[in-house]
Amino acid sequence: MNLSQMIQRGLEGQSATRAEALEILRSHDDELISIVAAAGKIRRRFFANRVRLNYLVNLKSGMCSEDCSYCSQRLGSRAEIMKYSWADPRTVYQAVEAGIGGGARRVCLVASGHGPSTREVNRVNRMVRDIKNDHPNVEVCVCLGFIDDQKAASIKQAGADAYNHNANTARSHYGEICSTHSYDDRIDTVEILKRNGLSPCSGVIAGMGETDEELVDVIYDLREHGVESVPVNFLLPFDGTPLEGTTDHLTPQHCLRILAMVRFVHPDAEVRAAAGREMHIRTMQPLMLEVVNSIFLGDYLTSEGAAGAADLQLLADAGFVPEGGDNIPTEIAGLAESHGVPIRHRGIGSELPANV
Repeated sequence: MNLSQMIQRGLEGQSATRAEALEILRSHDDELISIVAAAGKIRRRFFANRVRLNYLVNLKSGMCSEDCSYCSQRLGSRAEIMKYSWADPRTVYQAVEAGIGGGARRVCLVASGHGPSTREVNRVNRMVRDIKNDHPNVEVCVCLGFIDDQKAASIKQAGADAYNHNANTARSHYGEICSTHSYDDRIDTVEILKRNGLSPCSGVIAGMGETDEELVDVIYDLREHGVESVPVNFLLPFDGTPLEGTTDHLTPQHCLRILAMVRFVHPDAEVRAAAGREMHIRTMQPLMLEVVNSIFLGDYLTSEGAAGAADLQLLADAGFVPEGGDNIPTEIAGLAESHGVPIRHRGIGSELPANV
């Protein structure tokens, strides 16, 4: 692995080769810091020390007609998630305000299902217009499933900046995780977004039994289709789904290798550490920030995330700043106020167990 050559090409906006991408995924743990540092040089070339904070708003939860094996909202899911139809617009607006108040500079409006009706698109478009009217500097990303050109144009006209439609896994592996639609259906949707001026956001879920080659295949395919934002999710094996209990090989080290590989293939794209980072990367998340330039703030669609304040502290401690951080309220920006040294009141000398 010639990291110097990979860095130089990355700084010029060129992707690593497929062979190099595979080398990263198959590298040893004792090479990890060097790989992260190399990917970090590329990340800083295009994004300096900025991190975009994204905030998910789940407009409609559960009751999906698709059978994606990984999803807690899938057809037949027994996962004990909250299920509800379209949330009241006022409730949605309050959630959006909370996310923006917490530092988010992109709001993602998401609804489960194969795809929206025209009436549902109009409903979401009203939400988009309200957000953009009150927060013109905040980006809005919409994720409603499969859409056609007419609906994409309508969403763009309402003021949306981006649309998320994840590829999730490689074409060769797609039949293993879903039977109600195909990989090509998803890639065709990415092309519809581009035709209608919506920034395409499309990424993957790692840890679903795919091979290294398949993971590289889908990441390259997304590059070839001009995806501008690449969320990298790590499988959350929900109880009550076909992939429950699956752990695969998602060690913190391997997750960082995956993120580094994505950065080398997409040197100038927004690479986002998405769902599963808290569960799988754990205490190594500061290293993650050397590679990615985007994370979600707060909770995900059906699972809890880290506290927003804790993530802002993570960024600050690692020397990174939220994108648009000048507008974050001072009570949020000043998280690290000292409250004195915590005094021990457990273990020897007390009736409480020791902290082990």
